[in-house]
Amino acid sequence: MQDTLAHLKRGEKGIITDVSSIHIPLKLLEMGCLPGSSVQLVQLAPFQDPMYLNINGTHLAIRKETASYILIEKIADE
Repeated sequence: MQDTLAHLKRGEKGIITDVSSIHIPLKLLEMGCLPGSSVQLVQLAPFQDPMYLNINGTHLAIRKETASYILIEKIADE
């Protein structure tokens, strides 16, 4: 099973590998949520939804349900 954005813990980083699901709004793609983009989970809301992310320097808040459709590869901190 491959990791998704929804699996990230606070402070963890990853690289987006696939966003081909029809459940991902076009607006997210336009804002840089594309394969090859680096992503870091900055904060979770009090009830774990939405997720506050840093994607290539752009801060976005997305629902955890949407995040579960975006595949990533986790990377270790340098």
